[in-house]
Amino acid sequence: MLDVITIGTATRDGFFEGIDFVKIKDVRFRVGEGICLPFGSKIEVPKVLFTTGGVGTNAAATFSRQGFKTAAICRVGKDVSGEEIIRGLVREEIAVKFVQKDSDTPTAYSVIFLTQSGERTIISYKGTGEELTEKEIPWPELKAKWFYVGSLGGNKKLLQALFLFAKKNKIKMAGNPGSRELDILRVKPELLDNYNVLIVNQEEASYLTGISYQKEKEIFQKLDGRVKGIVVMTKGPKGVAVSDGQTIWRAEIFKEKKIVDRTGAGDAFGSGFVSGLLKAKSSKPKAEDIEYAIRLGSANATSVVEHVGAKEGIIAKNDFEKSSRWKKLKITRYGQ
Repeated sequence: MLDVITIGTATRDGFFEGIDFVKIKDVRFRVGEGICLPFGSKIEVPKVLFTTGGVGTNAAATFSRQGFKTAAICRVGKDVSGEEIIRGLVREEIAVKFVQKDSDTPTAYSVIFLTQSGERTIISYKGTGEELTEKEIPWPELKAKWFYVGSLGGNKKLLQALFLFAKKNKIKMAGNPGSRELDILRVKPELLDNYNVLIVNQEEASYLTGISYQKEKEIFQKLDGRVKGIVVMTKGPKGVAVSDGQTIWRAEIFKEKKIVDRTGAGDAFGSGFVSGLLKAKSSKPKAEDIEYAIRLGSANATSVVEHVGAKEGIIAKNDFEKSSRWKKLKITRYGQ
């Protein structure tokens, strides 16, 4: 029996640091600002690092380092990048027997430009990473206490199959849905009652409910009416808010030593939070269990942004339990 099976994307990531970009302002950029390089030129890169990412593997690394028996369901190509992703999972002591291998489409790949402030621009090739198929999953072999589901490339059949299988086999469901899964859930909000834990950022929560992102209480009221368990709303540097339908917890973030790279911070928080709930002794998490989960998720995310790559900073069980750094986090509790 596994403690958790993660389901989601797997990518090979290349980080390029120290490039002397020119910043330009232009309304054609979604954020109003972009980076540019001389056209037709050859640019030297001072530092390059290759690692792996994707929510399916990032979350699995957190669960494994927290001492849980973990497996990952993801899809890679039969290529060098796919082989490295699988080797990385094995090094993390994550079971790889459910990893799907595609003979026709290459492994997903991302080129990530890092700035000195830790911000990044990502050029992403989705490849076979979002082509997970329910047909290749050996369903009778999925024996676990929890599923942790990330982006599925908008595969509605796979999402519904996971919901049905989890319900039938009494497997708890935690989800950090991608943009295309959010589209599905917005059209069919009744599917939200399949989640024991739903993790979204503030903008995603606003989109999912159709309520202004500034109206936090109203957002929680609507999501609490659909989700039978816990709703987590992350707010980036402003921390997180969590609701169990009766109480709302708000927490700040741990102070970073230095922000190096924000890649994987969301995966780190979500999987860290669920790891905290897995440690609860009762089937229904108590207030102290939720606060422990918030602290673990926040610590994991903070540690990740202090390192390059989505996995390097993921904290191990002993590092979290023994370090005085992660003992105190301001968490306030409000009745609804």
